[in-house]
Amino acid sequence: MTLTNTQLRYYDSHVLRLPADKRAEYHAQVDRLIAELSRSLQEKTEIEITKVVKSGSFAKFTILRKTTSDPVDVDVVFYISGRTIGDETLQELNDAIYSLLLEVYPNKKVEDFELQRKAATVTFIGTGLSVDIVPVIQTEAGSDYGWQFDLSDGSAILTCAPCQIQFVRDRKTTDSDFRTLVRLAKRWRNHAELKPLKSFSVELIMAYLLDCEGQTGTIDERFRRFLLYIAQSGLKDIIAFPENQPPLGSFSEPVVIIDPVYSFNNVAARITEAERQEIVATAKEAWETASFASVEDDYDLWKELFGPRFKVEE
Repeated sequence: MTLTNTQLRYYDSHVLRLPADKRAEYHAQVDRLIAELSRSLQEKTEIEITKVVKSGSFAKFTILRKTTSDPVDVDVVFYISGRTIGDETLQELNDAIYSLLLEVYPNKKVEDFELQRKAATVTFIGTGLSVDIVPVIQTEAGSDYGWQFDLSDGSAILTCAPCQIQFVRDRKTTDSDFRTLVRLAKRWRNHAELKPLKSFSVELIMAYLLDCEGQTGTIDERFRRFLLYIAQSGLKDIIAFPENQPPLGSFSEPVVIIDPVYSFNNVAARITEAERQEIVATAKEAWETASFASVEDDYDLWKELFGPRFKVEE
C-alpha cells in the first residue's frame, strides 16, 4: 500500500517545511543585513545598487527546515548598474562587499565570513543561517536580468532571480504538491549525501517531470517516479523547458539541465561522469527501496530514504 497524500503532507509540513516563525526570524535577520550593507555600499563606495532580491530555495519556498544535515541559506542578489563585465569588476565587487561585511559586523570573527564561488557568505552562529551576497551586473535599467560571476574562472552567466522564483511559482500553481515533492527529493538527496546534485537541479528535474507527465498519481508514486526517471534515463537526457528561448546552447558535460531563464547555462555542468553514475546508482537503489516499502507498508524502510525523523502521523 502506498503512503497516502495526507501522510506525506503531514511529514512535509511537520518535519521538512521551514516553519512560519523561523521564516519570519530569517527574513528579519536578512533584512537587517541588506539594510546595513546597502547603506555602506552607497556611502563608502561608488557601487550603484538598483535593487536587492532574495532568491534561491528560501524565496522559492522549497527550502528545508534546519537540521544537522539540512543547512539553511538565503541568496541575496544585489543588482548593480553602470559596470562592465570583467575580472577587475569581479575582484572590485567582491573585495568591497567582503570588506564592508567585516565593518557591518565588527564583533564577528573573520572565520564567520567566507568567499564562495559566486558570493560572499556570512554565517550567523546563533541561528545557523548562512546568507550568500551575490553581485549581479544589471543588463539595463529596470531589467530583472544581469550577469553573475563565477569566482573560480571569472566567467559570467546571464541570470534572472525574479524569473527563477516565478518558474517555481508557476509549477506550484499547476500542481499544489510541487513544492512538497521538491522537499521530499531534497531530503532524500541530503540523506544520501549526493552533494553534486544541487538543489536547483532537483527543482528542475521535478519541474521537467511535471511538464512532461502532469500531476497523475499520488505524492508517493510521483516521488518514486522522480527516482525512476533518474535511474532509467541515467541523467543523459537534455532537460529543457517551455520558458527556454531558442537557440539552446551546445553542451558536452555528462549531465545537461538547461537553466529556464538562460538557454546557454547548464546548471548541472559541474557534475562529473563519476558523480553522474553515483547519483544514478543511488536513485535506482532508492527506487527499489521505496517501491518495496510501499508494497509492504514498511515505515522503517522509508527511514532508510529520509532518515530517522521520518513520520507520517503523531
